[in-house]
Amino acid sequence: MQYDFFILSAIFVPLLGALLLPAAGYVSARLRNLLALALILVSLVCSLKLLVPALAGKVITIDARMMLGFSFSFAADGLAVFMACTSSFISAIIAFYSFSYISHYENQNEYYCMIVLFVGAMMGLVFSQSLILLYVFWEITAITSWRLIGFFRERPFVVKADKAFLVTVFGALMMLLGFIMIYQQTGSFDLGVIKQQAAVTPVPDIAVALILIGILSKSATLPFHTWLPDAGVAPSPVTAFLHAAVLVKIGVYVFARLFLSTFTVSQIWYTVVPVVAAASALVSAAAALVETDIKRIIAYSTISQIGFIFFGLSTGNRIGVEGAVLFILMHGLAKAGLFLCAGIIEQNTKIRDITRMGGLIRTMPVTAISFLFCAFSVMGLPPFGGFFSKYLVFAGAVKGGQIAIGFVFLAGAFLTILYLLRLFNMVFMGEARQVSPKEGSVSMVACVAALAVFSLIGGILVAYPSLFIQVVVRPMLGVA
Repeated sequence: MQYDFFILSAIFVPLLGALLLPAAGYVSARLRNLLALALILVSLVCSLKLLVPALAGKVITIDARMMLGFSFSFAADGLAVFMACTSSFISAIIAFYSFSYISHYENQNEYYCMIVLFVGAMMGLVFSQSLILLYVFWEITAITSWRLIGFFRERPFVVKADKAFLVTVFGALMMLLGFIMIYQQTGSFDLGVIKQQAAVTPVPDIAVALILIGILSKSATLPFHTWLPDAGVAPSPVTAFLHAAVLVKIGVYVFARLFLSTFTVSQIWYTVVPVVAAASALVSAAAALVETDIKRIIAYSTISQIGFIFFGLSTGNRIGVEGAVLFILMHGLAKAGLFLCAGIIEQNTKIRDITRMGGLIRTMPVTAISFLFCAFSVMGLPPFGGFFSKYLVFAGAVKGGQIAIGFVFLAGAFLTILYLLRLFNMVFMGEARQVSPKEGSVSMVACVAALAVFSLIGGILVAYPSLFIQVVVRPMLGVA
């Protein structure tokens, strides 16, 4: 019963508490900000409390059966707890960063309401044990991300927010059709029942295809990727939140939950997915190499790195899947750092075009070093955390015999080094092209420095998260 309380609190405290934030904002901006952070920290603390049974390999379930195959069911296994801890931890850092960044903009009450509501929806999604609950929380994230991307109310920004909403909702509707087909086959939306049925009768290919459309659209994977660079019109904490902490990671989580832990599908899909992921990784990396908008470069990088995660998951072997799950954590830390650094740069220079920047390391040394550390992790350079996750993904590919596609991803990894070094060089090195700005506020700089340090420590102390990830992956693959 104690662990049931932690599961429900992690979900419903931010979901319901978010509704109080606009009222709190009318009383005091400081009260609203602290309450928003506190609500996210509740999710983090409750998720950390669930680490104890998760590390022991236990699954905590809450199951209230209803009619017509519906159920109010939640489950806290290793994968769910891992995602909950990762998302809530990074979200808390971004919320703290927002105190200074958002302080001079309008619509702050809505901003904090949507951020916290998003966290609650993410918690609900990762703990959901029912396809219908998963879909409901999935759509809540679509609504909140739509409002966050359209934070600035100018029409060009709103149009791009609408684009993100339409693409992801279209994918969600396709996914819902796939869920309905699975219900017709199994008579249930409960993941446990579906897993038992799927062991006997594989999921129909058309249902798999429909669900994949939803997953790929949410993860901004080719050919549904164009909405994510356009989402850069949002404030930098929002882009960090969407790219690193929550939104695009929903797709890879659901892929792992359904395709590795629940469904039995035709083997052809474990060829299709890495091919699509490889194309997405390579095309987006090439786009980042020629882009000049700092936030769009980092956005294309996100699309490319998500391809690596899909590749690791689709290897189907323990090494590759462990690498993919580890990469979810390491990429989240580093990519949040990159976007928050970009936010400091954009806010202090009023410029996003990297061809008009230069020499910023002289007056923004902490931001520059933090950016470089996070970039090293995304590149996959030792001893940063991204190195070990990418190494495991490639090792899993070799073990699974996916050598040809592995070379495509190797080319993508090489392009990652090129475009991130190009970005760092043009922004921070060389001669200043304008009046050099100062560092950001103490709180903003502290956040990016912390993420940079975590990206480094995550590699040096990689054995500790790796032990938990082994506990996460073994039941997913049916390994004792």
